Amino acid sequence: MNAPKEAVIKMYTKGEDIYPREVKGRYATLRWLCVWLTQLVFYGLPWLQWNGRQAVLFDLTARKFYLFGLVLWPQDFIYLAGLLIICAYGLFLVTAVAGRVWCGFACPQTVYTEIFLWIEQKIEGARSARIRLNRQPWNAEKIAKKSAKHAAWGVVALWTGFTFVAYFTPLKALVNELVSWSFGPWETWWIFFYAFATYGNAGFMREQVCKYMCPYARFQSSMFDHDTLVITYDAKRGEPRAPLGKKAANGAAGDCIDCSMCVQVCPAGIDIRNGLQYECIGCAACVDACNSVMDKIEKPRGLIRYATEHALVNGLTNKQAAKRVFRPRVLIYTGLLGLIITAFFGTLALRTPLKMDVIRDRGSMGREVEDDQIENVYRLQIMNTGESSHRFKLKVEGLEGAKVVENDVIEVPGATTRGVAVRVRVPEHAGKHGSNKIEFELTGIDDPSLHVEEKAVFIVPR
Repeated sequence: MNAPKEAVIKMYTKGEDIYPREVKGRYATLRWLCVWLTQLVFYGLPWLQWNGRQAVLFDLTARKFYLFGLVLWPQDFIYLAGLLIICAYGLFLVTAVAGRVWCGFACPQTVYTEIFLWIEQKIEGARSARIRLNRQPWNAEKIAKKSAKHAAWGVVALWTGFTFVAYFTPLKALVNELVSWSFGPWETWWIFFYAFATYGNAGFMREQVCKYMCPYARFQSSMFDHDTLVITYDAKRGEPRAPLGKKAANGAAGDCIDCSMCVQVCPAGIDIRNGLQYECIGCAACVDACNSVMDKIEKPRGLIRYATEHALVNGLTNKQAAKRVFRPRVLIYTGLLGLIITAFFGTLALRTPLKMDVIRDRGSMGREVEDDQIENVYRLQIMNTGESSHRFKLKVEGLEGAKVVENDVIEVPGATTRGVAVRVRVPEHAGKHGSNKIEFELTGIDDPSLHVEEKAVFIVPR
């Protein structure tokens, strides 16, 4: 008896090269609008000035985070965490309602792939020309076009890396370093690292990033249900497929003429007619392509369209499908997002742009001084997180007759921290021997709403 032959199972199969066809339509226009808006924000924000400084700057060296009129310090990291949580829940809500619309229109991977693909189309030509160019042997034309394409990609990638670093290093300093070519080691590293990532992801990996590297693509299906808006193919209307020339002879043929335009324009290279697939990023390029074909053969649009599974199976109208948006999952996401946003902006509005830490000088215990007074020395670290300079009045409560000997009026410039040595004296008879609780109060002279209190200990020697 012959032994069965061993079967080789490949754990990874090399994907075919994808050459997306250029497409025009409503969603293509919307996608390019998102490209323009996101890139104007990304490339433009570092150049925007606010009160004589960069409007958005995460200055790691100075440990200050500037967000327009808001100045955050490391102690305020909770606010940055809150912003990330709001973005995450907002993304969950959008996914539950409209599927992967974020991936298809505003995700950085999609946006830069669109930019790089546009450059490729302008230099190498349309889809058929790019396929022909890649298959032909190397010659002067191929070398020239490939070199021009990669040079253009490199310029965009380097400018993207430079802009990314400008969010962490002041742009003016970065421009001066660029002119004199005197970047620091970390700035050089991050500019080229981010440029390399942009160049590789948008130029070469493209759909592979969405398929294999993006963690969001792996768990987003848990937020889908039968009423989530996704790209769908209306099989009841489209099947059975038949080429346009054979439809007259086959009266039972559906509206799909099997032109494969929906496949040719897909950046992931999938056939949406096979049903919803995890590779689909919801960019709706297939919708534009199919609608243009339907217009040419004088058939109604919407053979491929945005719809929900319930709407497709039950034949619901757009109005009926819209009523199912407000379902428990969406309401829970909306409620949680509303609570988080309310708490975030509430605490931000009530936040006092003044902080004070009190440290008693351990090298100088309580001591007796002139006029039968007991003196303790403290170190005050005062942080003015606002952008305006303020003068503050310092006083001490908790012990009878306690007073600040010097530095009872303190001026702190905007967005700075100032350390102040303070001497506090009390009458000899005040308080008990050992430690006594006191409280420092700091109040703005020009703005009494700026007020902070901090507890401390006053030592009376035995």
